[in-house]
Formats: sequence, structure tokens, C-alpha cells
Amino acid sequence: MKRRRSKGWLYLLPAILLLGAFMVYPLIDVFIYSLEEGYNSASQTFGGVGLYNYSHVLRDPYFMQALRNTFIIVIITVPVSTGLALLISLQLSKIKKLQELFQTVFFLPYVTNTLAVGLVFMILFKRTPYTDGLINLMISVFGAGPVDFIDGPYAAKMFVMCFYTVWVVLPFKILILTSALASVKKEYYNAARVDGTPRWRVFTKITLPAISPMLFYLIITGFIGAFKAYSDEVALFGTDLNAAGMNTIVGYIYDMLYGNGGGYPSYAAAAALILFAIVLTITVINLMVSRKHVHY
Repeated sequence: MKRRRSKGWLYLLPAILLLGAFMVYPLIDVFIYSLEEGYNSASQTFGGVGLYNYSHVLRDPYFMQALRNTFIIVIITVPVSTGLALLISLQLSKIKKLQELFQTVFFLPYVTNTLAVGLVFMILFKRTPYTDGLINLMISVFGAGPVDFIDGPYAAKMFVMCFYTVWVVLPFKILILTSALASVKKEYYNAARVDGTPRWRVFTKITLPAISPMLFYLIITGFIGAFKAYSDEVALFGTDLNAAGMNTIVGYIYDMLYGNGGGYPSYAAAAALILFAIVLTITVINLMVSRKHVHY
């Protein structure tokens, strides 16, 4: 018995070493950095140990702006993209002919480079001295004036950001939910059809419980992915996200390390741990909710 147990640990040893080297050690290192006050990156010295870095980050207006932007993106894009993906997947599951073609078409944005898609969106929405952009031309048909979605009001820029994020994440969710719907046993639907069960009840009592593990997976990964948003914003608004008012928490961390005001790894570490605490809290809440609503 002991020999089998030692052999099991031996098999796990490579994975444990990799996790320790690339996950546990960096997390501990970041925590230590976040407590070093007055850290000088040139001499690699610091003046003391405490929580000043956290208080500085939480009082930084740029961080608060990034925190607000990130939460708006999370709150809007996760439920909207998941709901749209479910609706499209339900319709795709009803199509027998050309179903694979439609799945391929919907999946294309996912395999396209993020910056390339962002450039296309910027061309569609950006106003220039020569044109108001394709979207503004479409809006003008309804008698509305041109809107500068890229360099204009905050609400317009946030609309483009959320629209773009939903567009990028939608294909993956459609693929997962389409596969989940295909795995639901047909016997349940046949029995419901024989009983004359209404469609809405079939959906709420059969379809949703059957695909709830996949829905839960998409919601969890959606929250985590939205909190890590950064490249999408750069693709639309450029690298100076603070000037555009569209920075995110990850963008703030990058700026503290490498941006124009960079060279502050202690502030970046504190911001990273704040982000880690937020994501961990939301994940735990989702796990607690899933115990009642997810059926395995």
C-alpha cells in the first residue's frame, strides 16, 4: 500500500514542481513585493514593510477608473454574451442542414487575431476628417447625428468596448453550448412531447438543467476573462488607455511596470493581488450558487 502511494506521488511530482515554480512561487513573490514600501527598482532596495502600497493604489484615481471600467465590462458582457450564445445555440440545434457551415461561420471571429478584429472595429466606428465611419453612416439613415465612438463621450466608447468584447467571446461560447445541447438525451424531449409539455417548460425543466454545468463553466471563465481584459482595449483605443479613460486593472498593472509612469513593481503587485482577491471572491460566490442550480 505504501509502495503504491509513493508511486502515485512520484507520478505527480513533475506537475507539483511545475505548479510550484510557475504559480505558487510567483504568487508568494508578488505578495512580498506588495508589502515593500518605497521600493527602488534601480537599486532594488526598499524603505520598509507595510500596507502603504495597497492604500496608495486604492487612492489612485487611475486605478479607480480602471476598476470602474473593468466592472462595467464584466457586468455587461458576461450575461449578454452568455445569453446570446445560448439563444444562437438553441437555434443552431434546430437546423439540420448546413449546421456545420453555420457553426464554422460563428466560430471564425474566435480564431481571428484580436488586434486585427480591433482594427476593423476601429475603422467601422472611428470618425476621421474624411469620413464619419460606416456605423455613423448607418445611424444617419435614421436621422441621428454622427457619434465619435473612439475619441468621443465615455458612454459611446464603453458601448464599443462592450460590443467588441461580446463579439470576441461569443464564438467560443456558441461552440461549447452547441456541443452541450447535442449531448442532451433525446428520450427526455420525446417524453415531454408525448405529454404535451409546453416549450418554455421543456426549456426550463429539461434543457437548462442538462446544460447547467457548461453554463456554469462559461460564466466562471467569462468572469475571469473579463476581469483580465486589456488587449481588446489596446486594439481599439491605443496604448495610452489612461488618456482615453478606458484603462482596465490589468492595463493599470502593466502601466505600473512598463508604462510611461512605470518602474513601480510594488504598486503593480498590490494592484495584482487586489485583482486576485476580487476574482477569487466572485469565483467562490459562483461556486456557492452552483450547488443549488447546477445539476451534474
